[in-house]
Amino acid sequence: MTEAELSEILSDHHARRAPLRIMGGGTRAENRVAGEALSLSRLSGVVTYSPGEMTLIARPGTPLPEIEEMLAAEGQALAFEPPDMGAVLGGNGTPTLGGTVAANASGPRRLLAGACRDHLLGVRFVDGRGRVMKNGGRVMKNVTGLDLSKLLAGSYGTLAVLTEVVLKTLPLLPARTTLSFLGVTEDIALRIFTTALSTPFEVSGAAHVGGTVYLRIEGLEGQLAYRRDRLLALLADHRPEVLDDAPWQAIRDVAHFAGGGPLWRILCKPSDAPGLCDGLRAMGGDCSLDWGGGLIWYRGPGNPRALAPHATLVRREGAEGPAFPPLPPAVARLQDGLRRSFDPAGILNPGLMDA
Repeated sequence: MTEAELSEILSDHHARRAPLRIMGGGTRAENRVAGEALSLSRLSGVVTYSPGEMTLIARPGTPLPEIEEMLAAEGQALAFEPPDMGAVLGGNGTPTLGGTVAANASGPRRLLAGACRDHLLGVRFVDGRGRVMKNGGRVMKNVTGLDLSKLLAGSYGTLAVLTEVVLKTLPLLPARTTLSFLGVTEDIALRIFTTALSTPFEVSGAAHVGGTVYLRIEGLEGQLAYRRDRLLALLADHRPEVLDDAPWQAIRDVAHFAGGGPLWRILCKPSDAPGLCDGLRAMGGDCSLDWGGGLIWYRGPGNPRALAPHATLVRREGAEGPAFPPLPPAVARLQDGLRRSFDPAGILNPGLMDA
């Protein structure tokens, strides 16, 4: 598929007001939208990769593992550590670059490096009328119009269909180590997070899974040892242990909640996380923390929006109601206006954000 062919498809569906279900690798969301499936798997491939300029331009159907392998060969990576939610959603698809951007998918390193949208320099896309547009720059020195690119990141294909994305890449850090703290509650985890993240030692991962806190630091060998030792001294009362092989990929992909029961993704203030987890467990489920307490994963029954309004239903497994949380009226009006501007016939993943 070419960009011109995609434009013709969208223009035709706009004229007929025929809905489309935009498909990537099937590893980002349960897309139950009624409509003709439009797979972007054939709109694939790397357009340009410039290691010296640390920029990557690729089409949306490009498999994410291929991109990560190519970057690693040059000693670089996507610093926002995109997760693979395929196992959580019970599928066997391969995550794609377009799905990563459309979902603004960001892993544990988000608390240090920022989210996917913070690394997005520009995009090309086709809107709901079939018009081809571009926004942003192709190198880090030319990033005008960045806000529109950021708007599409996290829109789940409801505003436009991406045809190219421009991302900045960063050096792959050569060494890493993890401090673990066994048998701690969320209250203690929050104290550990607060202490560690208040230091200048650049913690790149802070999670609490199965009663264990994990703190990750990355960098050059010499400086890594210094930062590790300082954190060990600061947190000595919590009896830390040093791990050279910690389960960060499993934490990133929420592998501990890969099977059974509804799964919710909850954003909150880190200081609220312990109390929320107490309330969620009282509903009959289990929790884990990421992003230093700013992200809660909850697997279990009930609707956590009674406790936490910013809760997204990632995996249904019998749960009912909208997947995405309701918006305040003013924000909802703004979102509706954007949708009408980008997709006036409402053909792109209609109802996904409300289903």
